[in-house]
Amino acid sequence: MASLTLPPAPPNPRQDAIDLHKAFKGFGCDSTVVINILTHRDSVQRGLIQQEYRAMYHEELFHRISSELSGNHKKAMSLWILDPAGRDATVLREALSGETMDLRAATEIICSRTPSQLQIMKQTYYARFGTYLEHDIGHHTSGDHQKLLLAYVGIPRYEGPEVDPTIVTHDAKDLYKAGEKRLGTDEKTFIRVFTERSWAHLASVSSAYHHMYDRKLEKVIKSETSGNFEFALLTILRCAENPAKYFAKLLRKAMKGLGTDDKTLIRVVVTRTEIDMQYIKAEYFKKYKKPLAEAINSETSGNYRTFLLSLVGHGH
Repeated sequence: MASLTLPPAPPNPRQDAIDLHKAFKGFGCDSTVVINILTHRDSVQRGLIQQEYRAMYHEELFHRISSELSGNHKKAMSLWILDPAGRDATVLREALSGETMDLRAATEIICSRTPSQLQIMKQTYYARFGTYLEHDIGHHTSGDHQKLLLAYVGIPRYEGPEVDPTIVTHDAKDLYKAGEKRLGTDEKTFIRVFTERSWAHLASVSSAYHHMYDRKLEKVIKSETSGNFEFALLTILRCAENPAKYFAKLLRKAMKGLGTDDKTLIRVVVTRTEIDMQYIKAEYFKKYKKPLAEAINSETSGNYRTFLLSLVGHGH
C-alpha cells in the first residue's frame, strides 16, 4: 500500500508545469507550491509534467530543481521526480562510484527488489549510464558478496505465492549441512538457495528451518557469515518474510541516536512511498510505539521536512 495521496480529479500536467515554472521565477523559489504539486503526483503524472515542462520551457525540470533547491531537500526531490526504475538505477550508480561508494546502499537496493523490478532497473541502468550494472558490481565488490549480488540480479526468480513443501524441506536440510552441521561454512549453498528461490519459498524455508532445528535461520546467517555478504543474505531473508518490517527497521536506525542518516532516510522514503509505505508506517508504530511521521518531524526541518512528511502522510 502506497502512502502517496493524489488530488480527487486528475491534474493537468501542462498546468502543473506552468505552475512549477511560475514558482521558480523571480527571487527565491516558492517551495510550498513545488512540494504541493510534486508530492501529490504519481510516477506517470510526474513523467508527463517533465515532458510538458521540457516542451514549453526547453529545459529539464530536473536541472531546474537542482539549481533552485539545496541540501537534503534538493537530494530528495531530485530522486523523487524520477520513475522507480530510474531512481533505483541512480541510487545504485552513486553507491557503486568511487567518491560516493556505499556498498550497503547498493546491497539494500538490489536485495530488496523483486525480479521484475530488477529486470527493468538493469535496462534503465544501461540506458542511462552506458554500462552494465553487472560490470559495476563486478568492479566494486568482491568474494561471496559479489557472487551473491551477480546471481541475484541475473537469475529470474518466481514471484508467485505457491511453494513446494518437498523442496522447502530439502533446502532447509541443505542450509543446515552447509552451516551449523559442519566446521566452516559452505557459502555456495547459501548463495544458491538465496538467489534461486522465490520470496514465498524462502519464507517457508525459514520457518521449516526453525521447526526442524530449533534455531532461527537469521541467527544462523549471523553466526556463519559476516560483512556485506551477511548483510545481503539478511536483506533477502527479511524482505522475503516482511519487507515493511525490514524498511521500518532501516528508518529507525537512520534516525536513532545522535544525528540523522539523511541518505538512508531519503532513499527509503522516496523509493517506498509508491509501494508499501502504509505497511512500513504500521510496522514502525507497532515496533517503536511512535508514528513514523512524528520521528521524521523531530529529526528534520524546513522544506526538507515538509517534503518528506507530504510523501509519508500523517497517521500511522
